Amino acid sequence: MAKVREVCRHVRSKNAGPFWVTFDFFFDGPENYRKYRDSPSLSPALFARLYGTDPALVKRIPVDDLSIVKISYPRATPQGGMEERDMHSGQQYVRILDVELD
Repeated sequence: MAKVREVCRHVRSKNAGPFWVTFDFFFDGPENYRKYRDSPSLSPALFARLYGTDPALVKRIPVDDLSIVKISYPRATPQGGMEERDMHSGQQYVRILDVELD
């Protein structure tokens, strides 16, 4: 099984406003994008387990023309709150890099 880091040329996480986090998976080409775009490994259940979010609220948006998959979920606490550990959500992607894709 291929890991995310092996089939994506770039993975990033970032704020999508003060209440959401977005992950962008830039696949290394159209072939791997088509192969893994709908992978059940990048499921709402994964984001619930890793980031403590409600899986029913996870959004998955494939962008075929760019070979990108965007996945967004609501933040546990608003950006900049007392419990904040990563204000810009720029470090959240690290947990995803070793996920094996089906």
